[in-house]
This record gives sequence, C-alpha cells and structure tokens, in this order.
Amino acid sequence: MDFTGQHVVITGASTGIGKATAQRIVSAGGKVTLIARRANLLEELCAELGENAKWAAADVADKAASLAALDSAIDQNGPIDALFLNAGIGGSFAPIGDYSDETFDQVLAVNLKAPFWAIQHVLPKMAQRGKGSILITASLAAKRGMAMNAGYVASKHGVLGLARSVAVEAAPQGVRCNCVIPGFIETPMLAEIPGDQKGKIESRVPQRRMGSPEELAEVAAFLLSDAASHVTGQDWAVDGGVLETIEV
Repeated sequence: MDFTGQHVVITGASTGIGKATAQRIVSAGGKVTLIARRANLLEELCAELGENAKWAAADVADKAASLAALDSAIDQNGPIDALFLNAGIGGSFAPIGDYSDETFDQVLAVNLKAPFWAIQHVLPKMAQRGKGSILITASLAAKRGMAMNAGYVASKHGVLGLARSVAVEAAPQGVRCNCVIPGFIETPMLAEIPGDQKGKIESRVPQRRMGSPEELAEVAAFLLSDAASHVTGQDWAVDGGVLETIEV
C-alpha cells in the first residue's frame, strides 16, 4: 500500500482505530487530516505524526461543524482522495420499551446521519476527479441483532445499507465505498466493559483474543488505498472469526 501523494481524511481520529489508521497511512507516505471532538488529542497526535498530519476539531453530529471541518481539510491538505468515516458512539443499554428518543436520535446522528452528510459533501468532488475511496466503520451489529441496544444496531445496519447504495451509485465515476466491521477490538469504547465480561467476550472469539487497533488499521488502510481498486460495496470483518463461524 502506497499513499504517496494521497490525502486521507479520518473522523473519530484521536484514539483507537482512527489513530492507528492515521499512523499506518502516514507511514506509507500519505497525508492525513484528522477530525474528532477533542482538539488537544488531535494536536498531540499531529505532533507525533509530523508535517503530513493536520487536524480540525468538530462534533460530527453537528452538520455545519462537520462540513466546515471537511472544507478545512481541503484547505490544509488539498483534494480528498480517501475518506474514512470512523466516528461512532455506542449509546446506552435498555429494553426497547425504555430506550429513549433522545438516545436513539443521538446515536443515529453520530453513527448514520454524520456519514451521510460527509459523503453527500465529498462525493461530488471525488466524482468530478474520477477517483476516490470511502470507508465507513460498521460493527458486528451491522450484521447481527443484539438485545438492549436498538439505536446502535439500527444505526449500524443503516451504515451498511448506505455504503452499498453509495457503492452502486458512485462506481461509474471511479469512486469506491466499503465498510469495515470491527469485532472485539481493544478500543476506548471496549475499555468501558467490566473486566469479568472481557473474559466472556474473548471466549466467544475463535482466536480466543481481542483484536488490536493496528490489526484493524491494516485492513482499513488497504480498503482506502489504490491496492483495493476493484473492491467496492463490501463489508470486511476484522473479528477473529466471530461472524462467519459457529462454535459448538
């Protein structure tokens, strides 16, 4: 994978999967613009990555702020060659009857509406240039039903549909769109799970371990790169075998 001369924008970039992907792309010669809410973390990461990394702080659930950050990315680093829409939240756990409208709306705003807004803003410019790659972080919840978290599951199923729709529409213009599906990856979101539950989770993974952000970043970087030039409309799981196996 060679990102020399390529500009990749990453949302949810300050920690975990976004951070690891930014590090991988810069190591392969690319330029990155990092978008997340916490300016201090973005500034620290850009200092680590060097002159090929820029940042713009924004809450992606705020449409105006999100689009302004994308425009800032272009101002700082030039046209966007690849867009990794990685920002996401988990919401809260509650029975469907108790799941609040506020939580449902918040989860959909970050996980589904924000990628839609970003694609709507960036895709026409990619199409004009005749090239581009868009990658959205989905979830195991994009492929399976999960109890007690209706907003998250609905949002991630929606992301998968959005990516497939964009892939079909954009293919004639040379733009690709895919989803990456993290399994149980050691991220700040997963760190909130109690220690005793982590052992139960690991036991459900055929590889008997959680994945690392760096392992996910390798696949994300591939899908964002020209090396995946004939890959579009796909959902690629990085999950240690969870989705496609049944253990007896």
